[in-house]
Amino acid sequence: MNTGRFLPGITPNVSGMATYVLVPGFWLGARAWRSVTADLRGRGHDVHPLSLTGLGERAHLARPDTDLETHITDVLELIRYEDLHDVVLVGHSYAGAAVIPAVADRLPDRIGKLVFVDTGPLPDGMSQAEFAPPDQQAHDAELVRTEGDGWRLPPPAWREVAPGLPVEELERQSAPQPWATATTPVRLGGDWEKVPRLHVLCSFTVEQVHAMADSVPAFQHMREGGWTHRDLPGSHWPMLDRPGELAAILDEAQPMCG
Repeated sequence: MNTGRFLPGITPNVSGMATYVLVPGFWLGARAWRSVTADLRGRGHDVHPLSLTGLGERAHLARPDTDLETHITDVLELIRYEDLHDVVLVGHSYAGAAVIPAVADRLPDRIGKLVFVDTGPLPDGMSQAEFAPPDQQAHDAELVRTEGDGWRLPPPAWREVAPGLPVEELERQSAPQPWATATTPVRLGGDWEKVPRLHVLCSFTVEQVHAMADSVPAFQHMREGGWTHRDLPGSHWPMLDRPGELAAILDEAQPMCG
């Protein structure tokens, strides 16, 4: 439902209201999108930021069997329960790599556009954990074993990986990631590729994507047709360090404009 609230200094969208579902990546919940959400609502859009099971305000629901399928179901049920159509489905990092393509594969008639924020879709049969180099995979698995009770990946040292971002807030917001969400392989058919796709590039460029497509399986889909690209140089978390610019890109990405 459109809130009808508008922010000072923002001109409401005059071409029509769009519907957005915003899905965060590892460790974070819906609150990570709060500035983007406020901006888009100020433009007149219907916006649904989502905390996946075990994260954000739903951290208490985490279990050892919380896996990728759980998170796919979270998004599917939001779309069905709210009766959303022509959705601009936005996924950051892990959510873009593994969650939103699977949702679009199962509900292609409800999705108007897929937006991948500094990420790309994993190929069928690959897990998020397998995207990392072998030494990182081993490091993460050891963290899960020694610090995560065997089933959770602790948040990173934000001061080291996200300098310049609101570190105290990240520390307050983040929760351990249920590890089965990272080790479950993605299962995709071909329906998701029928949906228009936008790639928002922050920590790498489209030229780098194309250069790596031959050797990195996770980039193969992004070399093919059906994509548009927008550059937003900055950190891997543009919803935190460039929320206004990201909201403007998403505003332009609404299906009636794309």
